[in-house]
Amino acid sequence: MAKSKGQKGDAGKGKKAKEKFQNEPIKRDNPPRLQVKFNETISKKLQEEFGYKNVMEIPRLKKIVLNVGLGDAIQNPKLIESAFEEIKIITGRKPVITKAKKSVANFKLREGMKIGVMVTLRREAMYEFLDRLVALALPRTRDFKGISAKGFDGRGNYTLGIREQIIFPEINYDNIEKISGLNITVVTTAKTDDEARALLRHFGVPFRK
Repeated sequence: MAKSKGQKGDAGKGKKAKEKFQNEPIKRDNPPRLQVKFNETISKKLQEEFGYKNVMEIPRLKKIVLNVGLGDAIQNPKLIESAFEEIKIITGRKPVITKAKKSVANFKLREGMKIGVMVTLRREAMYEFLDRLVALALPRTRDFKGISAKGFDGRGNYTLGIREQIIFPEINYDNIEKISGLNITVVTTAKTDDEARALLRHFGVPFRK
């Protein structure tokens, strides 16, 4: 019996070590490609385009937020677990589970019930995700002709709705619980939508003309 407990203990330690590894910052030999591109070319182009006198005025990325809302999780809680794993695979970061702030009787929703997942990306992870989104995921969208430029909020932030999570090559179609969408919000330091649009355009974001 002692041997059996020891084996179980070793397995438990292995699982904890794996979880710790997943949550640790990724060690990189070189900075992300888009971060280098911003520092070397994009910032200069924006300064020329908008006539900034101070380099601190140049708009830059602040964070990217991915959010998955799952109303169907009320009836099928397994959808939360599936979405949690999918977002973790897509971003390389551990998401948080969002819960209902109040009860809604008509929707059989109770306060504290799990209704979605979200994750916030900053610094290197933010640039790497945007690079994969633009270069790999968006072109895999069915009948893709570019994304709408109407998703700006008037304060320099842009929200894009993705209809199917399977456009991300990291997702294995055979392992998904259900086809679901997600919202991606790109938060910038831009003061206007025009400045934010120019920033994202220089990063290669394919806006429809």
